[in-house]
Parts: sequence; C-alpha cells; structure tokens
Amino acid sequence: MVAFLNRADAGRRLGKRLAGLRGQDVVVLGLPRGGVPVAYEVAKALDAPLDVIVVRKLGVPFQPEVAMGAIGEGDTRVIDPRTISLARVTEADLRQVERQERALLESRVARFRQGRRRVDLAGRTAVIVDDGIATGSTARVACLVARQLGAARVILAVPVAPARAVVELKEPDDVVCLLSPQNFQAVGYYYHDFSPTEDGEVVQLLDAAARPAHHQRQDGGDGAVEEDVEIPAGRVALRGSLYLPPGCEATVLFAHGSGSSRHSPRNRFVASVLHGSGLGTVLLDLLTPEEEVNRANVFDIGLLARRLVRATDWLQSRQDTYAGRVGYFGASTGAGAALWAAAEPGSRVAAVVSRGGRPDLAGPRLSDVRAPTLLIVGGADTQVLALNRQAMAQMTAPTRLEVVPGATHLFEEPGTLAMAATLAADWFRQYLLPAHAVRSAPEART
Repeated sequence: MVAFLNRADAGRRLGKRLAGLRGQDVVVLGLPRGGVPVAYEVAKALDAPLDVIVVRKLGVPFQPEVAMGAIGEGDTRVIDPRTISLARVTEADLRQVERQERALLESRVARFRQGRRRVDLAGRTAVIVDDGIATGSTARVACLVARQLGAARVILAVPVAPARAVVELKEPDDVVCLLSPQNFQAVGYYYHDFSPTEDGEVVQLLDAAARPAHHQRQDGGDGAVEEDVEIPAGRVALRGSLYLPPGCEATVLFAHGSGSSRHSPRNRFVASVLHGSGLGTVLLDLLTPEEEVNRANVFDIGLLARRLVRATDWLQSRQDTYAGRVGYFGASTGAGAALWAAAEPGSRVAAVVSRGGRPDLAGPRLSDVRAPTLLIVGGADTQVLALNRQAMAQMTAPTRLEVVPGATHLFEEPGTLAMAATLAADWFRQYLLPAHAVRSAPEART
C-alpha cells in the first residue's frame, strides 16, 4: 500500500497535521539521513528552525547489536543499567565503547552541520521527525537525548509506524503518526520513491533551512496538487512528478542531464526551494527507460527539446489546474534542451535557468532565445564555465552568468547547491512572479 509519493510529500502531509504548533517555540529535529527531507517540509510548514539530532547506540562489547545505552551531542548519555548488569559490562568496557561511538558521532555532526552551531533546545518544544519507524529504538533514544538537552516538551512525528510501536512509545510526550497499520511492512513499502538520502542532501537541506527565505513559504493548504503524471509525447508517455502550490501563478519544468532522472536528489532539492517561493514544478524524464539505454538519445538535444515542448503544451492545457507562467530549469545536457525549446517560434517560456549546464549544445538556436536566461556554473568546473561564456556571447536575450565559488560540476560541495537554488529562485521570482519580485533580485545583463 503506497501512501506517500516521496519523503517531501510525507513531510508536507505531516506538516499539515502539526499545523497547531505554528507560532509556538518549536525546533524541528530530523534524524539523519532519511528523516531530514521529511523534517525540512515540517519545518517549512511550522515556520520553525530545522536541525539534526544525531545519536549513536552503545552496543554491548561482545554483542554490538544489543544496546546498553546511547549517546548524543553535548555529552548526553542514556544508559540501560539492567542490560549492563545482565551482560556484566565493566565501567572500563563502557568507557571504551562510548569513546569509539563518540568519535563517530562527532564526525557525523561535523559532516552534517558544516560548522553551524546546534540549535538550543532549552525550554522549547522539540519535534523529532523521521521518515518512519520500524522498531522505534532510534526514535526512543533521540527523544531521551532531546530531553537531556533541555527540551521542555518532546513530540515524535513520523509518516508511518507499526500500530504496536506507536502505543508502546513512552519517551515522547506525544506521538504524531499519519499511518499506523496493524500488519506493518517495511517503511519503504509505504513510499513510491524511497531512494536513499545521501549525506550531501542532508547538508543541502540544512543550508536551505538556514536561509531567511525558508521562513517565507506561502500557506500550504489543501489546494496544493501533487501527483505523478504521464504526458503523451507521440508514441511514448513521459513520466513526471508535478507539484502545484495553492494559488499557483508560475510553474518550472525541469530538464535533467544525462545519467540523472526526475528522482535526482539535486533536482528535488532545487524544486523544494522553488516551492518555498510559491512556484510549481514538474520534474520530467524526457526519455523512457528503454530509450535511455541508447546513449545517442541522451545527447539528442533536438529530441529532448521536442519532448520538453510537448510537456509544456500539456501543462498549459490542463483543465483542473492553472500553471500560470512557465519557466525552464535545465541541468547539464538538459540545459541545452531547455534553451533549444525556448528558441521555438511562439514559445511562451518566460525564464530559463541553467545549472552546471551545456547551453552550447543548443548551437545556432541560442540567438533565437527570447526568455531571460540565468547561467549558473561552478567556479571549479572550468571547462563548462568556458563553454557557458562562449554560449552567452551568442545570446541576444537578457542573460546573466553566476559563478558559484568552489563548486564542481555536480555542486556537491557544502552550501554550493543551496547557493545555486537560491539564485534560481530569485531569477524565477523576478521573471515569473513580477508582482512578488524582490527589489534586490539581480538585473539581467547581455
């Protein structure tokens, strides 16, 4: 039984259930890694700060899978005296295990926070979020650690958990669970997309949450549309993931690059930032799985552009929703396809953003593009940077080149993808939502 499209969908639904906490002194804590994309959406819905809560199990030395306690940040420690006694663990054994686990914990904290300080929990309500519960052991420890860090109230919030586990949880003051089946399967069974969350995505979401724009999200009421779609494109149907916020005035279609898909964590992250600006998104696979096997199709920019035009026509012809103005976001080869499509006669595309893109692949069509275009390139991606400068020289539309310092082609370095997403959101707000555009939005230059 699939209940959630992905972790972001689950987080938005969970945020609606927790709406009564909005305006209170709340901190949202995601359990890395899979709990953080869910927690990110909850934090947006509650207009609350987002942080991670990192815990490590203390396993019995000769049987590590058996927990005799756990540790968290701030030298917090939770011990199970009964297990220690039964296993005859000495104080020296306990210190040795804790020393090893503490080193691993600090390493994970450093990796996720990238120098950011832990959000103070003293006297506040801690909402601990995971993508689901199987046994509940990690969630229990996280609740105890949050309490030791000073939280006045601890709420555990998850999209799905076994009915029995929900009843047996005593550590939190309250448990909020959207789905609690009696015949529980694995957590991933209840998600359409349960692809692994990488460390880099956790960092990117924390970076995005730290930006002021994170707290300016429009009301995510029941008018939002979120669904997997199939778009007719000649003899094939293209698969996509559609999200339209309530009162949607503009929608951005994503054209990913070679070797990626609509499930790409990087594109999903950028899409979540655009949602925070009130923009709708359509993440597209412009090729079928069978077509992707032939690498020639991946670099057939004309074919990809025609598919993107078909998807644009489909979006603008929908009767049940209003997509408003349309923009394109292209990554890698997808940027070439986006600019090729934007150059079509009569194109109504109002803005284009390329991230780490190959606009040069649009060739002679670049001079026919009329939509304001933002080219975002990593400073360390020197070859692609040179190609973007050459492409920019051929363009007659208002165009701007933004170089993200230290970023390589995939923007995997801490903070770099968040910077690119912010630049994209500002550009689309300026040209797709002119009534809401901020005065500080960068002016295009040719």
